[in-house]
Parts: sequence; C-alpha cells; structure tokens
Amino acid sequence: MVTRILIIEDEKQLARLMELELTHEGYQVAVEYNGVDGLDRLKEEEFQLVLLDIMLPELDGIEVCRRIRRFSEIPIIMVTAKDGISDKVKGLDIGADDYITKPFAIEELLARIRALLRRQQNGYQEDNLLQAGDLTVDTSRYQVKRAGEVIKLTKKEYDLLVYLLKNKGIVLSREEILNEIWGYDYLGETNIVDVYIRYLRSKIDEPFSKKLIQTVRGVGYVLRDDQK
Repeated sequence: MVTRILIIEDEKQLARLMELELTHEGYQVAVEYNGVDGLDRLKEEEFQLVLLDIMLPELDGIEVCRRIRRFSEIPIIMVTAKDGISDKVKGLDIGADDYITKPFAIEELLARIRALLRRQQNGYQEDNLLQAGDLTVDTSRYQVKRAGEVIKLTKKEYDLLVYLLKNKGIVLSREEILNEIWGYDYLGETNIVDVYIRYLRSKIDEPFSKKLIQTVRGVGYVLRDDQK
C-alpha cells in the first residue's frame, strides 16, 4: 500500500519542495494551500499522515488540527516558523503528534515521518480485517470490498461503516452514531446520520441482494449479516 501524505502549507515554494522530496521517497502526495481546503480534502480522501503549517490563510493550523481530531486520529506533524515553547505546547496539546520548525533539513522531516508512521503501524491491532457476510474492510489498507468488488467510500462513509462493523449485531441509536462519527459538539443538520446511512446503503447494499444495514424503527440502525 502506498502511503498518502497531505501537505497543508501556504508557502508554495516550500510546499513544492516537500512534495518533490516525499514523492521521490515513494510517498503519494497531495497539497493544499489554506486551512479550509486542507480540512475538506482530508474529510473526503484517505491519507496516512498530515504535514500541517500553523500560519495558514482562512483557517489557521491550530484550528485545523483541533477540527481534524474531531473525526480522525491520523498522525499530524506541525510545520511552522514559530519556535516558541508556547506554540509547541499548544500544537501538541490539541492533538498534533510531532512538531518541526522552519527552516529544517529535509532529512530530519523524512526521519520524523518514518518514525511516526512506524509508531502508528506498531500500534495497529493484529486483526485489521472486519467482516460481515461477503463484505470486508481491511482497516490497514482502508479497503472496502463486497463480493470481491472494491467499493469506493468517502471518509465519513468509511468511518460510519467501520463503526457499524465494529458493533455488528448491536443496535446503535442515531445519537450514538452522531457522537461517534461527527462529535459531541456537532452543530449541523440533525438528520445527517440518516443521510449518510442512505449514501452507504446505495454503495454496499443496493447493488446486492442481501441487505446488511437494517433500520430499527424509532431507535436507529444495526448492521447484521444474518439477514435475507
């Protein structure tokens, strides 16, 4: 599996340098130049690590990191010109995994990336395969298959499916799903759970005869593999 890294950095020359060096090392790299676009990209695509600048237009890196931690545990390395202790502490306190100060040697950045990815890999559970009937999710590869067919999901759809699979056979209320996938402080539309269940069903259930996601009227949803 190719490791995908998202760079969120508004200094285009530095972003390009990092992109070239990381690509040369065998990583697949995407770049965004402001906090809003970077956050949106991460919500829609799968990455294994984020390089995040603090001084970003539209939404600064501290706030981007805080919002990422509401829906993902992806490793984050803060990249910034600020070298004060308070800035480092703030970044780490809100969920960053590491911190590197500009200017830096690219070899140091590569070493930090390798160390963080290795630490994450060692922290994986041995069993990375979730299954229900002919549906499988390989969480180490972010790969979803049904009846041998690879199914592409957005990040939220994927997170929702994994949550349902980890609680296979257990009825989950809309509130439980909302809190787990969107966070306790979510302020958007209250029917977002139903909307995403519909999205998910259209991809993993509707094309197949056996339906896995069941509605429990008045309560919520359950994923079962014993349904006809």
